[in-house]
Amino acid sequence: MKFELLVTLILFILLFLKLGNKEWKNESLLSVVNMLLLVNLIAGFFMNQDGELFSGMFRTNLTVEFEKNILNAGTLIISLQATQWLKNHKHLLEFYMLLLSTLIGMFFMISSGNLLMFYLGLELSTIPLAAMSNFDLEKRQSSEAAMKMIMSSAFSSGILLFGISIVYGTTGTLNLSELSAHLDGSPLQLFAFILLFTGFAFKMSAVPFHLWTADVYEGSPVPVTSYLSVISKGAIIFVFVSVLYTTFKTLAETWYHVLSLTAVLTMIIGNLFAIRQNNLKRFLAFSSIAQVGFILIGVSGSSQLGTASVIYFILIYIFSNLGAFGVVALVSAVTGKENTDDYKGFYKTNPMLSWVLTISLFSLAGIPPTAGFFGKLFLLTAGAAKGNYLLITIAALNMIISLYYYLNIVKAMFMDKNEQPIEKIYGGTTSNLALLICVAGIIIIGFIPQIYEYIYSISTGM
Repeated sequence: MKFELLVTLILFILLFLKLGNKEWKNESLLSVVNMLLLVNLIAGFFMNQDGELFSGMFRTNLTVEFEKNILNAGTLIISLQATQWLKNHKHLLEFYMLLLSTLIGMFFMISSGNLLMFYLGLELSTIPLAAMSNFDLEKRQSSEAAMKMIMSSAFSSGILLFGISIVYGTTGTLNLSELSAHLDGSPLQLFAFILLFTGFAFKMSAVPFHLWTADVYEGSPVPVTSYLSVISKGAIIFVFVSVLYTTFKTLAETWYHVLSLTAVLTMIIGNLFAIRQNNLKRFLAFSSIAQVGFILIGVSGSSQLGTASVIYFILIYIFSNLGAFGVVALVSAVTGKENTDDYKGFYKTNPMLSWVLTISLFSLAGIPPTAGFFGKLFLLTAGAAKGNYLLITIAALNMIISLYYYLNIVKAMFMDKNEQPIEKIYGGTTSNLALLICVAGIIIIGFIPQIYEYIYSISTGM
């Protein structure tokens, strides 16, 4: 439990700073927090051990440890990007306490060897997220986002619990490693699987359970939206793959068709609605929904390649999405502007930020030579293992559609004229460092084959 204990230790340090008599400046607190998160990330690569605790309810292995390190890296980048927003916020420490609480929940969720442990981790990660969504305290839209999130989470959790209760009633166990031996494909068990799948689909924002996503993304502060889109989504996808490939492997023929249909609907709806968006946070919300469709195609491969391609894509997706959100967060914090039309002529005043956003959008679109191209290539390769070439063709056509709305943003920045473009923005050292890390990740990861080879070597399939 090294990862969980380290984050808990950081949480207690921040609590002592909050309760102490000394008044800390926000700049000093941000430096302390970012340093602690950096130490946490570095420590995650050393002294890791495989094993189980609490009679198998908590488990860890190389794959789990790597997934947690990915989340640690994403959390550090988001913290660096949030500097401009948090440096004048009077509840800075409370924000990080909530953020670290939800991160601990995600760690327990990823390491869960029991459905009840998974549910406890899920709730621990979700409830603080709702409070974080409401962290723009003076904005009514932020309160609305938090309310929508907590309501949708309550419904999805109820559906998930109902499915878990039926699984226990029909099998007599909640241990993930033992469940597969008790699944016989009876109608009641298939119904339980559909309920569980629905709960996961809500958290992943898969169609048709995506309706909360755009409103919550738009109303939340940009750093919280970033966290929702990459860290929260990445964690639930990691668990989803593990549960499908271990617990429900005996029902693979059934869930393959459910997964394929959901992937097609998610890609098409996500792309079509992304085209219509003018607010960049809503735009990136529907973009992230479409990305889930591609991820589900990789998951449908139900193989070691499927696991590896999903983990590899999430790693790339974190750098790509955070690169885009980093620019949006910086512009929003300084100017309050978040609409596509505001970015017309953006290149004239902010050439570096324009290139960062462009490279990030190219990676999200899967344009070579960015890492996003390789990520989607491996996902489609994993999905093609089943021989469903119609599914791969639909995915390829959706990639073409996505080019339109991604390049539309690039066109606005570089080609459209604006008499009053956004003024020159100075992000500060930490924000610029975060953007530099994202761009480096987007460009470098695809050209270092050892990264994918390592992920493949630690992955498990069916």
